[in-house]
Parts: sequence; structure tokens; C-alpha cells
Amino acid sequence: MHKITIENKVIEATENLSVDEIIKNNFSNIRPVAAKIDGVLVDLSEIVTKDVSIELIKPADEEGLEIIRHTCAHVFGHAIKQIYPNTKMVIGPTIDNGFYYDIHSENSISEKDLSSIETLMKKLAKKNYKIRREVVTKEKAQSVFKERKEDYKLKLIADIPSDEVIAIYHHEEYIDMCRGPHLISTKELNYFKLMKISGSYWKGDSKNEQLQRIYGTAWDTKDNLKAYLHKLEEAEKRDHRKIGQKLDYFHFQEESPGMVFWHDNGWKLFNIVKDFITSYLRNYDYKIINTPQILDKSLWKKSGHLDKFSDLIFDVSSENKEYAVKPMSCPGHIQVFNQGLKSYRDLPIKFAEFGLVHRNEPSGTLHGLMRIRAFTQDDAHIFCTPEQIENEIKLLIKTIYEIYRQFGFEEIKVELSTRPEKRVGGEEIWDKSEDALMKALDASDIKWQLNKGDGAFYGPKIDFSLKDSLERVWQLGTIQLDFSMPARLDATYVDHNGNKVAPVMIHRAILGSLERFVGILIEEYAGDLPLWLSPLHAVIINISENQEAHCLELAKQINNLGIRTSSDLRNEKISYKIRHHSMMRVPYLLVIGDKEVESNQISVRTRTGEDLGVMDVDKFIKMVETLVGNKSIVLKN
Repeated sequence: MHKITIENKVIEATENLSVDEIIKNNFSNIRPVAAKIDGVLVDLSEIVTKDVSIELIKPADEEGLEIIRHTCAHVFGHAIKQIYPNTKMVIGPTIDNGFYYDIHSENSISEKDLSSIETLMKKLAKKNYKIRREVVTKEKAQSVFKERKEDYKLKLIADIPSDEVIAIYHHEEYIDMCRGPHLISTKELNYFKLMKISGSYWKGDSKNEQLQRIYGTAWDTKDNLKAYLHKLEEAEKRDHRKIGQKLDYFHFQEESPGMVFWHDNGWKLFNIVKDFITSYLRNYDYKIINTPQILDKSLWKKSGHLDKFSDLIFDVSSENKEYAVKPMSCPGHIQVFNQGLKSYRDLPIKFAEFGLVHRNEPSGTLHGLMRIRAFTQDDAHIFCTPEQIENEIKLLIKTIYEIYRQFGFEEIKVELSTRPEKRVGGEEIWDKSEDALMKALDASDIKWQLNKGDGAFYGPKIDFSLKDSLERVWQLGTIQLDFSMPARLDATYVDHNGNKVAPVMIHRAILGSLERFVGILIEEYAGDLPLWLSPLHAVIINISENQEAHCLELAKQINNLGIRTSSDLRNEKISYKIRHHSMMRVPYLLVIGDKEVESNQISVRTRTGEDLGVMDVDKFIKMVETLVGNKSIVLKN
């Protein structure tokens, strides 16, 4: 007999039962999807053989949703093998809000095929068939998938350590391999949808064979699935690529994949963001510099970047010498630091650059402004002494929060990423670096999470992610502590004992890529940018040609006061011009007829159709100046 603590009850079991059997025997209103036995996540089919504590995982729990999605990926595999029996299954992990499955198929599966695959998945799920887990030896796993001619599964098995548990899951005639846990039947698979298809590569390497990747989503309730799909519809409406084209901000074309052609309005927005960050840099004593786009490959080899990022670096050759187009600015900043002797009294020295960098991202991953090959980093490096680290990090954290809030983002996620498997520098340096960042985070009194093993190759880092109005998370800012690269590139300062020592280098970016941040802003506000960010504050619209001269003079007057204004003097109906500029998201439409000319006033409308009435020009100017100065989102006091 053994005692089982579950749902605040203690149950005495006289025989070995599965978790599922224990639940059915003792509870009538609970429908978990998995359980934790003494803290270990398991299938409900797990047999209990001793005294244990059991925590039930419900469908709505984060771990419960992951199990539903992972099982749904298996059912996708079940369906795809029935439709296309010769398909080779690769991997099918969960991702945020869903899952994907990479496959290798002789058939070119299109978006049109997804509905028929999904229909079969629903048919299979409704059968409520049992899903059986079987723990096997490595040899048995190899035998099973060799018989089924699953070449990729065999490659995966070959890489599994001999002491690791291997489990296979039986879905009627279909078999998949996974650590689990999974559902024990398809009963909970009711609310899912296949979403899209894209290309991928075996092990993510473009040198390997190309695969097809099918994405899906799965949820615990119909309402949650419906809400998620609605959120995607909203995201589609906010797609920065569509809005950017409609508002004449930018475009892309095949002759320069992954690189932006900025138009006048878009470039204004880009520079408004850039100028705002520049003012912050000046206020905090940064020296704004600019470094070359191309550097000798030997420097990238010495810094460690060539070994780490060789696939992403664009190569250039000239006069029998090999160069690299810079993928980041840090080695260049060290070269500036190295000019002239530095003392500990000079530190911290802060270099900032709006560095245009190029990275040879795979073409299949490019996505508007969000993933491009040429982008501008708001990059900076702080050279300091070990004693200055904590204060500098705390100051950075404080200003990062302040800047995000100025753009309207309040919810910020903070992660500390520690040493990766492939890294430079000794363990003592890494211990010191990680400890310094932890102390700075704790002293800043903010919530943060540990992200083990995801640091930069030269040091640990703090990553800042923000959540937008659709609850999407964007990783933007980063603070990276580096005890290694300055020494590798011969950077030194004279310490208080008169010795030459390498400075500590803090890498930091606040917005990350300016291009990507502009894309995020466009989607966050669906094109209705806050007044201070709008490329154009107002457009002056005449009712007839009688007001043309007055409108031109007024536009010049307002522009000279720093309010970005244009005039529309086309021979079109006033209603047409108002509708056009409202659709172009111009914050204020200033209508002028004979009465307004006579009284030197303007009739003010907003882009949302709100009529603010007739007002004096001076009053309008003061209102706009106040709203811009306050970084206000609303369009009236």
C-alpha cells in the first residue's frame, strides 16, 4: 500500500495504478492532460508504484497547452502520412501559440492543401483513439524507424546520448518519437487549425536539404482559438508592410533583397526616432562616432566574430586582400578607443554609433522591416573599470525603461542570459560577469528571469522585450558585459597603480534595429502614430483657388515653427481631400475657406473625423507644441 497526495487529498492505493486510473477512481469533475509526480512532468499513463505527490496539469495551464500542441503535431504527422505515405517526418516542436512540423516530401504541399489535411486531423481526433507511450532502447528505436524508412528520425536517434530515455508514441498505425509527455488520447484535441507553410532546412543550415514546414495552432477551448485567430486578423490589418506601402513609407524589391528603399515620409519617421535617441545620447555624455563599413578579415578573426558569424558575414575582396562588411560595430569602437593613452580617470568612455550593419540572413527568413539584411543599430559601447560596472548597468536599465515608455510601451520583460556552450574567456571571468549583472538587476528592483546558456559568445547579457497591444513580444534592447574582447583587440588603460590593463566593455542597444523598431511602431499604432512621431503633423486644405496664396504662406509659417506641415491645393472636392489625408493618417486636417482667410483662423479636423472647430492659428500651434512636447498619443488637449 502507498499514499498518494493529490488535489489536497491523501489517497491510499492498494495496487499500482496509472495517474489516469487514480483520477477516474477518485474525481468526477477533473480533466487534466498530464501530471507532475514529485515535480516531474509525466503522461497520465504513468504508473504510480510508491508514495508520491501528484500535481495535475489542466488544459489551460501553460504546460497543458504545450502538451495539447505537441500532441496535435503528432496528429498532423498521422494525417500527413495517410495522405502522402512517402513523406519523411523530421521534427515537430511546439512554439508560441502553436507548433510546426518539418517534413521532406516528394509532393509540393501548398496552402490549398492545408484544409484537407486539417479535415483529416479532425476526423482522426474525433475517433478519440488511445495514444500509447513506449520507452525503448536506442537499438529498438533505430529498428522501428528503419523499417518505416524515416531517414531523419534515424539521424536524430544517432545523436541521442546512450543514457537518455527514448520514447515512441503509437497513434494507431502511425509512430512518432518524442520525450513527451503527451495526451493519452485525442479527446482533448478539438480546437486547432493549420496556419501556413514555409521553407526550412535540415538542422537550420541552408547548406543542407530544403524541407517544408507546416505551422499550426491548438487551444484548450473554442473561445481561446477564436480569440487567437481574431488577434491574427488584427495583426494582418496592422501588417507594417501593407501600411508602409499605403502610407508611402518604404518599399522592397528583388534587386536588393532584405534591404529597404525608404521614401520621404518613412525616412522622416526613421530620423524622428533616430533624433530622439540622439538627444538621449547627448544627455548621457556619449561620444557619437562613425566607423568604416568594411574591415580587414584579420580583425574579425581576432575579435572572434569570424568564427561565430562566418555564415552571416558578407565578404569583399580588393587587391588580393580579404575584407568583411561589418555585421556589428564593436571591433570598430575598440579601434577608436585604442587611439591615444587612456587613464582610469578618463573612464567611463561611452561611444555610440548608428551603425549600418549587414548580415547575410537566409532569404526565407526575411520579413519586411522585422528581418532584413541591412539595418541600423543604435549601438553603443561603454569602456569602464570593474568598479564602475554596477552603476553603469543600473543607469542603462533606468534609461531603457524611460525610453520605452516614451514610445508608449509599458510592459517589459527582462531576461539574464548566461554563458553559452561555445564561448571565449575563462570560467572566472564568466563568474564575475554574471554576478555583476545579477547584482545590477537586483539593485534596480525589477522582475527578471534567468535564461541559461543563451549569452553572447563573449559575455552574459540582459535582454529587454516589450509586449505590444496585440500581446506580441518583441526582443529589442540588450546589455552585454564583455571582459574578453577588449583584451583580444589590445585595448588598455592605465589603472591607479600605473599598470596597463584591459577595460571592461559594456555592449548596449536600446531599440536594436531602428528599421525593425519603426516596423513595430507602425504595427503597434496601426499607422495612427502618436503626434510627435508622425512624419507630417498637419495638411492645409483649401476649399477653392481663392485661398491658394494664403495656404502656402500659412504652411511656411507653421513649418518654420517646427510643426511639420504641407498643403493640398489640388482642384478636387474638399470631401475627397479630407478623406484622402485621413486615410494617409495625417493627424490634423486644416481646412481654409474665405471665412478662415478673412479671420486668420483655421477649421481643424483630426484623422479620426473629429471636428475640433474653428480656432486661431496661434492656439492651434500652441496645442500641437504642447502635445508634441508631452509625447502625447491623443490629438487634443
